[in-house]
Amino acid sequence: MEVRAKAPGKIILAGEHAVVHGSTAVAASIGLCTHVSIHHNPPSETLIDMDKFPEAKIEVSSGVRAFLWLYTSIIGFKPAVVTVTSELPLGAGLGSSAAFCVALTTALLSFSDSVSLDKSQKGWLTFGESDLLLLNKWAFEGEKIIHGKPSGIDNTVSTYGSMIKFKSGSLTHITSNLPLRMLITNTKVGRNTKALVAGVSERTLRHHDAMNFVFKAADSISKELADVVQSSARDELSITEKEQKLEELMEMNQGLLQCMGVSHASIETVLRTTLKYKLASKLTGAGGGGCVLTLLPIRILFLLGLKFHCIVASIS
Repeated sequence: MEVRAKAPGKIILAGEHAVVHGSTAVAASIGLCTHVSIHHNPPSETLIDMDKFPEAKIEVSSGVRAFLWLYTSIIGFKPAVVTVTSELPLGAGLGSSAAFCVALTTALLSFSDSVSLDKSQKGWLTFGESDLLLLNKWAFEGEKIIHGKPSGIDNTVSTYGSMIKFKSGSLTHITSNLPLRMLITNTKVGRNTKALVAGVSERTLRHHDAMNFVFKAADSISKELADVVQSSARDELSITEKEQKLEELMEMNQGLLQCMGVSHASIETVLRTTLKYKLASKLTGAGGGGCVLTLLPIRILFLLGLKFHCIVASIS
């Protein structure tokens, strides 16, 4: 028997880092996925194809530890062949590790018959609500092995897809009534998510009151952004007004992320470039490099000239 599974990456529209400290964040899945296949292996050994193992290129020990922990915890020591491939840029803030944990857990739970699936159906099957909850819990454990103290938002949006509002482990599904286009610019500067999260925590210990104000402001921005996205847009003028509000919220959120110390020279280069065209941008994910989001009122791909890797994501 062979089982194949896939899970999407994500972007965080507002509230990254602050969500680790109890604030609200808003995130959405994107159309780039990690794929996992698993099938029985007659020899008495489990094979890991390291060339196709996404986390092996940046965090070998933690990625492999997460794989082995999830594998042995869910299906024990049964021999199998597992192959992992990914469309996501690695270590770029698009949730590659969460997509890896979610796709792997999905395949393992299905392979071990731990979830209820109608295997008579053709095409991709989906988990029921209770199975999604189980999947998300397992994937979060894998994320903790890789990142130490993640908020849980990455694995949650990868598990459930679409757009969510997330706070302290609780999620609310968001239906967008506003057509959004985001330019995702990958600075190609690698960074260590675990170290960046720890750095914000250390800064919070040094400046407790000031950082609490930062987190409260981030919480307000995320809530307002969710409200704007969900409110109806009757005409083009209404859409333009809402886009202006989103631009201001993104700019304010970026300012807070700079206060947290997670920006980077490459991110600032993208911000300056998009500002020339009066476009609002912010980092997404852990920062320190990685990816930058730019709200696109119109389809603009000028950043390709800077030799960055650009992706356009529609959010609706």
